[in-house]
Amino acid sequence: MKRRVFLKNTVAASLAFAYPNFSGNATLPELKNENSENSKKLKDRFWLWGQEPGSHHVNNAYNLPGENLMDPVEGCQYLGIDRCCRVSMGLGPFPPYDNEAEKLKHLKEVVWSGLGTNHLLDPKKDQSDLDEILRIAKIYPNVTGVVMDDFFRGKDTPWSLSYDYVQQMSERLHAFEKRRLDFWLVWYVTELDLDVGTYIDLFDVITLWTMKGSDLQFLDENMKKFISKTPGKRRLAGCYMWNYREKKPFTIEEMKYQLDRYYYWIKEKQIEGIIFCSNCNADLGLEAVEYTRRWIQEVGNEVI
Repeated sequence: MKRRVFLKNTVAASLAFAYPNFSGNATLPELKNENSENSKKLKDRFWLWGQEPGSHHVNNAYNLPGENLMDPVEGCQYLGIDRCCRVSMGLGPFPPYDNEAEKLKHLKEVVWSGLGTNHLLDPKKDQSDLDEILRIAKIYPNVTGVVMDDFFRGKDTPWSLSYDYVQQMSERLHAFEKRRLDFWLVWYVTELDLDVGTYIDLFDVITLWTMKGSDLQFLDENMKKFISKTPGKRRLAGCYMWNYREKKPFTIEEMKYQLDRYYYWIKEKQIEGIIFCSNCNADLGLEAVEYTRRWIQEVGNEVI
């Protein structure tokens, strides 16, 4: 097997991990539905956005450097994370998911993508991978939910699924015979003003993503809007380690700003945790990734 080189260069060991004393003026509703497992340490609130190696390098669409060989399990190990959102793209994985689920069985929690590769390869209305995920969930007790990626695509309705079908998915997950499974949603900051409240109601966990680096200046403003629109929901922040929309690296300063602000919102009990994207850029020698890894090591054992 070809040897994987996880890191080609590193950031100087003297990087500081300081947290400013923030004093926001807004009074926001507290998170009510926290992870039942519960997260006594900060690292228990961290997830990896796990995708097939090479998925982000297809057609060089994001201008990523190097070659990505690190798979989701290796990504979790490298970053020190034991929870994963396992999301399909054009390179897979493809059902049946037995082999991939077996690789992930030692993680504490795995949330699978509900649309799978259907949303890229052959989008058809009211189809999903839910049956396959429920089958896997009967075998692997660490499967705790389903996530819907790229759900709205900038529109007020899902791009390929009817409301009734999404509602049925939610009901089937909640009524799963082995245990209640959670329904997760990806929501981009560019979609916060869409009229999608009826869909938000169907989900248990809402994740907010800032894909454009220049939008980080509005992070707190968007977070407050996000919180106000998701009362009673579990909330997580999606954290990119590459500026995908603008096709360039995050600087250390940008990475530090993101992590400091998400840390603040976790401490304020307004969001539950962070999803780091992803193993597909974690072995490219990026300074932002190395900073993030060290940050996780620094704060991970902090008791919440």
